[in-house]
Amino acid sequence: MIVSGEWLRDYVTLTMDMEQLAERLTMVGLEVEAVEKPYAYLQTVVVGRITAVEAHPKADKLKICRVHDGHQERRVVCGAPNVAEGQRVPLALPGTVLPSGMPIQEATIRGQVSQGMLCSQKELQLGEDASGIWILPQETPIGLSLADALDLDDVRLDVAITPNRGDCLSMVGMAREVAAICGTSVRYPVIDVKETGPRIETLASVTVEDPVGCPRYAARLIEGVTIGASPQWMQRRLESAGIRSINNIVDVTNYVLLELGQPLHAFDFDRLRERRIVVRRAVAGEKFVTLDGVERTLFDDTLLICDGQGPVAIAGIMGGLESEITASTTRVLIESAYFQPECIRRSSRKLGLRTESSYRFERGVDPEGVLRAADRAAQLMQELSGGSIAQGRLDVYPTPVPRPRIRLRVSKVNRFLGMNLSAHQMVDVLRSLHMDVESVDAETFEVIPPSFRPDVTREVDLAEEVARLIGYDKVPVTHAQVPLYSDPVDPHAQTRGELKRVLEAAGYHEVLTFSFTSEKALRSLRLVEDDVRLQPVRLRNPLSEEQAVMRTSLLPGLLQTARLNLDRGNTDVRIFELSKVFLPRQGELLPREDHHLVGVVVGRRDPRPVYGAEDPVDYTDVKGVVEEVLAALHLDESQYRLTRDALPPYGDPRYGATLEVKGRGVGSLGRIHPDVQEAFDLNREAYYFELDFEALFALRNPHPGFVPLPKFPSVVRDMALVVEAKLPVADPLAFIRSLPEPLMESVSIFDLYRGKPLADHQKGVGYRIVYRAADRNLTDEEVNAVHERVTAQVLERFQATLR
Repeated sequence: MIVSGEWLRDYVTLTMDMEQLAERLTMVGLEVEAVEKPYAYLQTVVVGRITAVEAHPKADKLKICRVHDGHQERRVVCGAPNVAEGQRVPLALPGTVLPSGMPIQEATIRGQVSQGMLCSQKELQLGEDASGIWILPQETPIGLSLADALDLDDVRLDVAITPNRGDCLSMVGMAREVAAICGTSVRYPVIDVKETGPRIETLASVTVEDPVGCPRYAARLIEGVTIGASPQWMQRRLESAGIRSINNIVDVTNYVLLELGQPLHAFDFDRLRERRIVVRRAVAGEKFVTLDGVERTLFDDTLLICDGQGPVAIAGIMGGLESEITASTTRVLIESAYFQPECIRRSSRKLGLRTESSYRFERGVDPEGVLRAADRAAQLMQELSGGSIAQGRLDVYPTPVPRPRIRLRVSKVNRFLGMNLSAHQMVDVLRSLHMDVESVDAETFEVIPPSFRPDVTREVDLAEEVARLIGYDKVPVTHAQVPLYSDPVDPHAQTRGELKRVLEAAGYHEVLTFSFTSEKALRSLRLVEDDVRLQPVRLRNPLSEEQAVMRTSLLPGLLQTARLNLDRGNTDVRIFELSKVFLPRQGELLPREDHHLVGVVVGRRDPRPVYGAEDPVDYTDVKGVVEEVLAALHLDESQYRLTRDALPPYGDPRYGATLEVKGRGVGSLGRIHPDVQEAFDLNREAYYFELDFEALFALRNPHPGFVPLPKFPSVVRDMALVVEAKLPVADPLAFIRSLPEPLMESVSIFDLYRGKPLADHQKGVGYRIVYRAADRNLTDEEVNAVHERVTAQVLERFQATLR
């Protein structure tokens, strides 16, 4: 938006210069991008009087003029054909740079000194006449700069208007903001319409078929106009805003657009068929030729202005060729309307057509300013082109656009802004912006924004208005308090991460399988019918039958992954997954989501060809990695045991075990049952471990912390037993650990033997016991006494003999 200071002063009294105003406008949210002085070059162009004219001695077409500049007389060589003694003319003094970029200096032309230049209108860019020098009125003061003489000492502001401030896209709109800044009042243009014609209802009519797209449509009619050029003052004001002057009728519509912010359109009334206006939606594919001569294909949501037979304008965007103002126009219908902003914005983008009108309509114009703009245009047209204005106005406004009633709480605004403003200060600001403010109580007000401010709808909008007029620089600066803290460590996630690192160190690769599986895969585990794992949560819209239910075990996914690797030539597989399984809960909609840890190993124990042998993995491999997992949870050997009780159906009973920790079953390990192996199409033996991570997490021991090294040496004694072959070696081990012997530090197995001279139903097991005292060296007598006591209890408990 280009704001002319000279034009702005018609509506408001400024209490500061334009440079200061530019700064204040920027501070209230209307950023001024540039401050321009378009006629600064006229300061060195003065009004001169030609006192004498002589022929140039060496050029037939040149003359030597003596020109008085108000201080002295100058000799100027001039070639204009209309130069004459006594004329008052624009004299460009040496040092002037004309708009064309040509500098004026004292020069010698054909041997004669020229001390300036007499200028035409076109050379000064103040008109199109280039036939001779510009002859100024005789009453123009001599010596006065042309800028002052023509009142062109103007300063223009280039203001960037944000999309929500469509009310500032006019001189009056900017004057309202300036008045609020300067503490003055707005002088609205005086509108005095002299209606001397017949009633408008007898001449024309308006029908609005789409009141949503066009809530209000008004029209004025003026007859007997004479089309001609606009006066210089209007042309200059239009040109200052970048609008080309066309004729006195069209120029008035553009002038009112710039003055009041209300786009208008002027129709040649005699070219409107049936002398009526119809506002309707276009038919999809309908064609229309706009003023720029382009035929456009319309959409079914394009709003059209039609006469009695067809379209004459695209509403709010551009008129058509068939009804434009021409030199023969004598009757003009003035359109002033309020169109739905969304409708105009959508049509403008679809058609790729943006105009000064659409720019304003799509941001929202004042629905209550429609009649004022129509009256203003009719007044100016009558003044500039003659004619008579029809009595009355056509105004179709079935449903007035409502104005919101907003509750303003003083304390809430102060808290929002971080300020301590009084109610009086807030009310003064809002009233200076033409808002109606009524008191509810001492701290609460009801505010009705003006119709030209559709962007103000909430209490926070009022707070913004208060802040920007009081001054954003008055808002206290506070620094954000950003406390630095870290979230507490999630022990569950931390433990999962530690176990993953243990397994990775053991050569296993982590895999992530789908949370969905098939019922067939679950049944392939040989589970009994009443097993809860055969009652999975079913998906309503599964991607496929292979992913129709939520998994209740991680094992099928890992076995399928192992088969996938074997099928592709990767015959040595060590994989694990620590993820959720979804176990149904009786009587509840959602399942229980527990973390399980499952691993599968297939192939050679050491797949490296240089260092490894061809020995395949076996039960001891999965047993060893399970012991590593238990050690990572700080579980001592005395706190867990492996048993052959309650082996799962998918494990081979010959090579498997269940794991108990502190008396609670937490999983199993061993070889995959041959039937399961066949069901998953595995062509090599596979071993697995399956652990309930939730149970292990609950049973884990805290980190033992630092334990000092022993100060006194240990004493070792061995116990070699002959026991029944079917007796698990872990039973005597657990029994020895349970004995209340304070000097016994640890027990381990060091030997297992079968063969001659033992019988077939016997085996030999060697247990190594370490004794130590924390406060002294042990003697052989002390150790022997304890060891004999332990040995006797073991022999009696397990009917064993010493080997």
